[in-house]
This record gives sequence, structure tokens and C-alpha cells, in this order.
Amino acid sequence: MSDILINKVAESGLITLNLEDWYPREEICVFDLKDHLFMGLILKEKEFREALKNTDWSIYQNKRVAVTCSADAVIPAWAYMLIATYLAPVAAGIYQGNEQEYRRSLFHEQLRQIEPAAYQDQRVVVKGCGDLPVGPDAYLEITRILQPVVKSIMYGEPCSTVPIYKKPK
Repeated sequence: MSDILINKVAESGLITLNLEDWYPREEICVFDLKDHLFMGLILKEKEFREALKNTDWSIYQNKRVAVTCSADAVIPAWAYMLIATYLAPVAAGIYQGNEQEYRRSLFHEQLRQIEPAAYQDQRVVVKGCGDLPVGPDAYLEITRILQPVVKSIMYGEPCSTVPIYKKPK
């Protein structure tokens, strides 16, 4: 009888992919148009232009900015264009939507930087638990990216996986 322990997980050749490694961690500031509307609901062009002109845009220097309107107001497209003329010279990035949507967009951008060829004919386990809010959309995206090249995709931990995809023979 042998007392040697064999780590079958380590010998399995599985590659664990943790989506948190690509999760965007930079700060995202929010520019809410509601703060520049008459009574928080109506965009008056003259007042709106004046409010933008008097805004301290330096607070957005080298930051990512989500431009949104938390009020239930009709915002014309030109208003977003006008805001972009002020933010583009200072901000690191601009997105029309809320902070969560912007972070999700950045996350997808990061995932698209993955080189699928690095996983050619590999057995990949996409880690399922973590501390960051990795949503189902990220799991969908990584599957879309890897499926054409991998041998198999599993979800979970190497010691306990859920099979997702196996390349046909």
C-alpha cells in the first residue's frame, strides 16, 4: 500500500480561467444630466449650455465618465454631443449609460483582448465563484470567445465542474 498522495487535479491538464482577472477596477465617475435640467425634468437649451460652460470639468481629468440622466426626462441627442465636447479633452473615456453599464462594457472590451489561440485544444475551467460582480453576460462572452478553439469548457472549480462544451470528435 502506497502512502503517496497524487493530485489528480494538477495532473489533469485543466486550465483555470478566472474572469475576475479581466474585471475593470478603475474608478467611474457619473455625470447626471438631471442636475442640469430645469426643475430636474426639462432641458432648456440656453440654460443647459450655460450650466455646462460653468461646470468644473477638471474633476473628470483622466477618469472614465458615465453620462446618464436619472430623471425621467426626454433628452435630445445633441445634449450628449455637447457634453462630449467638454469631456473628450479631459476624460479617459466617455460612455452614455449608467456606471454599471459602463463597467460591463469595459469588462467586455477586456475579455475581447483575450487571445483565443492561447487556449487552442485546451480543457478550460471558467472559475465560478469570486468577490467581484462577474455577471452572466461575461460567462456568455468568454464561452463565445473560447468555443471555436478549445477542446472543452467547464464551469466551477477544477475539483467540481459543470461541463459546458465538448468539441465534437
